[in-house]
Amino acid sequence: MPRFEHLRHKPPSQPATPRELIVACPPMRSHVNLSHIVRTCGCFGVTRVIACGAARLHDRIARDGADSVVFEIHRSLPPVLDRLRSEGYEIVGLEQTTQSESLFGFSFAPRTVLVVGNERTGLEEDVLARLDRVAEIPMYGLPHSLNAATSASIAIYEYCRRMESLSPIHPQAFR
Repeated sequence: MPRFEHLRHKPPSQPATPRELIVACPPMRSHVNLSHIVRTCGCFGVTRVIACGAARLHDRIARDGADSVVFEIHRSLPPVLDRLRSEGYEIVGLEQTTQSESLFGFSFAPRTVLVVGNERTGLEEDVLARLDRVAEIPMYGLPHSLNAATSASIAIYEYCRRMESLSPIHPQAFR
């Protein structure tokens, strides 16, 4: 039987290809959720998060993500999404909508902006109107949806997993 040893603070692996994912958030109710999203981005090599409104991070929650992720704050999300589309990004909402696609089979473009909804109101109409596609995490029980930071983490992981499957796995990733 193999013997397993806990590795505290195992050095991170480098992704096989640079992450071209940008995470964008409308004004969030909780700075805690936003801080968790930034921490997740840092863990997965996603280097840019766009937030709106009176956004701020809790350093104790975001941890090293606060240092490794470019954190931009804008007044409004729609003009930012318009600019990113003109730069060649596909704008993908993470939301429960008509016409949404299951995250389980979702095919991400390498250059993707993942737009995470507000904890209570989700994505507003002016943002929904700018989306190219919508990914949805299927729910099989109650409550009807996950926490915004939890949903973002699942979608970020899925993006990274799919991008790694398109390129050779870094040989040091699991040593």
